[in-house]
Amino acid sequence: MIGPSLVAAKLVTFVLGLAVALLAYHGYRRNESQPMLYVSAGFVFIAGGAICEGLIYHTFGFSILSAGLIQSAIVSSGLVLVLVSLVK
Repeated sequence: MIGPSLVAAKLVTFVLGLAVALLAYHGYRRNESQPMLYVSAGFVFIAGGAICEGLIYHTFGFSILSAGLIQSAIVSSGLVLVLVSLVK
């Protein structure tokens, strides 16, 4: 059983990640800055990764190891996008 405090913490992380992504997207639209688009996409992946492990584990019946590996791959992809935006 997942505790309500863990669900609340995951949802707060998800909402904050999407808020950062939305602000970065607005920055991209306002300034036509390609790196801001990468930041926006990166934070969408990071926010999605924050909640996907539990969903994959409980909904699809994956092992906790498999769910953790998928979550790490998604978050890592988001971090790569943010890194690319910093290098450009």
